Amino acid sequence: MERYRTPRPGTPHRRTGRQRTRPLRTAVLALTAAGGLLLTACSAGGGSDSGSKSSDGSYRHGFPAPAAPTAGDQKGEDRFASPSPSPDRLSTFALDVDTASYEYARRTLAQGGRPDPATIRPEEFVNSFRQDYQRPDGNGFSVTVDGARTDERNWSLVRVGLATRPAGDSGERPPAALTFVIDISGSMSEPGRLDLAQKSLDTMTNRLRDDDSVALVTFSERAETVLPMTRLGGHRGEIRDAIDSLEPTYSTNLGAGVETGYATAVKGRRAHATNRVVLISDALANDGDTDPDSILDRISTARREYGITLFGVGVGSDYGDALMERLADKGDGHTVYVSGEDDARKVFCDELPQNIDLTARDAKAQVAFDPATVADFRLVGYDDRRVANDDFRDDRVDGGEVGPGHTVTALYAVRTRPGAEGHLATATVRWLDPDTRAPHERSGEVETTGLRDSVWEAAPRFQVTAVAAYFADALRQGDDRWSTLPGDPGLGELKDRADELAKRTEDRDVRRLADAIGEAGRGQG
Repeated sequence: MERYRTPRPGTPHRRTGRQRTRPLRTAVLALTAAGGLLLTACSAGGGSDSGSKSSDGSYRHGFPAPAAPTAGDQKGEDRFASPSPSPDRLSTFALDVDTASYEYARRTLAQGGRPDPATIRPEEFVNSFRQDYQRPDGNGFSVTVDGARTDERNWSLVRVGLATRPAGDSGERPPAALTFVIDISGSMSEPGRLDLAQKSLDTMTNRLRDDDSVALVTFSERAETVLPMTRLGGHRGEIRDAIDSLEPTYSTNLGAGVETGYATAVKGRRAHATNRVVLISDALANDGDTDPDSILDRISTARREYGITLFGVGVGSDYGDALMERLADKGDGHTVYVSGEDDARKVFCDELPQNIDLTARDAKAQVAFDPATVADFRLVGYDDRRVANDDFRDDRVDGGEVGPGHTVTALYAVRTRPGAEGHLATATVRWLDPDTRAPHERSGEVETTGLRDSVWEAAPRFQVTAVAAYFADALRQGDDRWSTLPGDPGLGELKDRADELAKRTEDRDVRRLADAIGEAGRGQG
């Protein structure tokens, strides 16, 4: 594996967030306003049928993931008796549903800037778009594997797609116990900021169900629990009083906010409910503890013993991407970035069930490539989500938390052996049931005959995946740790491809992708 090589172990993947007093942008107000739609008749739609291969968990041939333990009939665990492949034919990573890197890059380009290559995470670009994978009926995943050949000889793009069940209607969900941890500062005293946030939170109290609960924690130079966990039914007036009492203060002690938020969530924890901390911040911490590992150590009991996950919502034109991303990844959660009212509505209404509920814990994927057909391969992105191959079935090792309505896509650049035919790869996903913690696995596979002759002749959603990956690849050029993906069409042709896909799919998100590629191309000129 010479040309497409992953970073050396220990190579830093991104810079730390800058420490400075940060203005909290209007986006947080729009985000809070959209919070008024929380959990009420908001659901994410499922995907359409996929023509790709999916499996029911059995292996028919080829190289599977290493064999699982066969001792005993452990409840809920599938057993595999196939032989293990050589370790250098394996790729293992924790699942990741973050999208903040793409949204922040898109905003930076729209404002005439150029995102720092260190903030570009290709998997977050790829995972920002709707996919066409078949979905399972219950908790867990379906597995889809497909691919297409690039213009570069013997190189293909292979897509591993994982999908959870569709998100149900709000009436079907369990009650929610949400602790909002809101970043406030002196800049919030300006008209149209904190006052608008208070009005928006008032609206939220009218929209939530009576059996939902909310808590409110604010932080600046210190953190304060403004409202303990409070049931909506019969207490809406009390909640409004707490919202009206919010006032702006000074600097940003994010560590104190997270710690107090988790303490409040633990104290107000509800059995058989969705318990989650929602952190709204631009993550430019400049006071108190600013080290993500130290912050996470202080809340480790709440995370591990009580299973309270962290949902990070990034805002602001200046944004501490590295800090927020690490907090969420290591805090058993995920992040999004919100730049305006449309984004806020998408996060807090359209995609809310998948952002707060869970269908799988500690989910990992392992892809085994067949050496008879594959000469070389490279996983695109997931640089700080890699897992040691031997840890795939070690359930003590953290994976990713995934909710209903989510899809997770991993794209590989794969060099096939000249003239080789037959089995190409098998992908396996392993996860723990969110309630019982019982392990489960499913797998899917692809053969060389499953590769389309060209990326640009593949299904539209595959092409969108490829465009997003090529776009991320272009934006992080200049960082000499990365080489160009095979078949790179360049930004000019990529813009044309994206424009055509936007017309074919009639997808507003693909239209925005095409616009962002155009802005990046103009920036090069």
